[in-house]
Amino acid sequence: MAEPVNFNRFKKAAARAEDKARAAENVVKHGRTKAQKELEKARAAKAARELSGKERDR
Repeated sequence: MAEPVNFNRFKKAAARAEDKARAAENVVKHGRTKAQKELEKARAAKAARELSGKERDR
């Protein structure tokens, strides 16, 4: 005899797979990875620190 299937678990797994597919499409279409965003933020912060260190006192 076959094992019983939990339909709620099956529906939730299918929904998660669909959400992951949609997220992957959106990443390709719209954006950058999290690592790329953090790298850009770190570079901007470093540039701001270097610039503020070169300011002349009044």
